Amino acid sequence: MQLQSESNPALNTVTAYGPDYIEINEVPYGHAVYFAPEGEIHQWMVETIGDIDTGALRQVAGLEDSKPDPMAFLDGGANASRPADAPEVLLVGTGLKQHLLASHVTQPLLRLGVGIEAMSTEAAARTYNILMSEGRRVVVALLPNKEIA
Repeated sequence: MQLQSESNPALNTVTAYGPDYIEINEVPYGHAVYFAPEGEIHQWMVETIGDIDTGALRQVAGLEDSKPDPMAFLDGGANASRPADAPEVLLVGTGLKQHLLASHVTQPLLRLGVGIEAMSTEAAARTYNILMSEGRRVVVALLPNKEIA
């Protein structure tokens, strides 16, 4: 009996990665990218870990910028609910090595119920492919595998 994993060719899949590229659906990209299982592959205007801020993460998650509610303190610090179009988890591939993101950068999305995981680009690509194949609402942002000084 031949065992073969089922895949949906309509879904964005990381098919390879190397020192200076990330390959999605067998198309190589030499710059940072972000994408979800369905839709376009977007260039991410981030070159280093230091360029990643809350706005960059909101862009990847597809969340519109919103001004903070000046009356939010009345809710006693209760977490806002995750917007219907927001992903369950946002994976960030940080290059050759894992670099953690600052809490002040991730907290606004965490408060909305969007999980954020930072890991090496290779680990993020593998994790994305698994979560995507399970039908999870995941988005991934990947920096190329370049050594960050």
